[in-house]
Amino acid sequence: MRHSSDIQIIEAGPQHIPVIHAMIDALAAHLQLGHERVATEQDLHNALFGPQPQAEVILAYVDEAATGFALFYNNYSTFRGRCGLHLEDLYVEPTWRAHGIGKRLLSHLAWLTLQRGCSRLEWWVLGEDEKAIAFYEALGATAKEEWQIFRLRGEPLQALADTSLH
Repeated sequence: MRHSSDIQIIEAGPQHIPVIHAMIDALAAHLQLGHERVATEQDLHNALFGPQPQAEVILAYVDEAATGFALFYNNYSTFRGRCGLHLEDLYVEPTWRAHGIGKRLLSHLAWLTLQRGCSRLEWWVLGEDEKAIAFYEALGATAKEEWQIFRLRGEPLQALADTSLH
């Protein structure tokens, strides 16, 4: 097992788009959601480094090899009156799992959360991903079982937008 001091966490730059995109492909395959992934490298570049960046990425490196990433963005709690960070994706290359990479990425995000004056770090996890749930619980995270995730996309999103007075 590597020591956590061997793991370097960096902020992604435009030059990292191909490696991030490849890891997103691997994550989609791991979750058996490859059919859902349609984002191109250009989409990713625009979201991370365009005129109005929508998200950020940190990367984990060991010995010059990219071993994992975390993509996150700001959110806001009206109840707390403070910002938060939402972790959209956390991925560690299979050969590097159980080497402290995921924990280092999350600990860096926790540090960023506090540095930015935010009150929480949150994320979603698939209910059947028992290994991920156990990992997060071991870090002290708790599931918010009273909440459900709702999503509009495609035709239902368009149908609702069509009722707008704009």
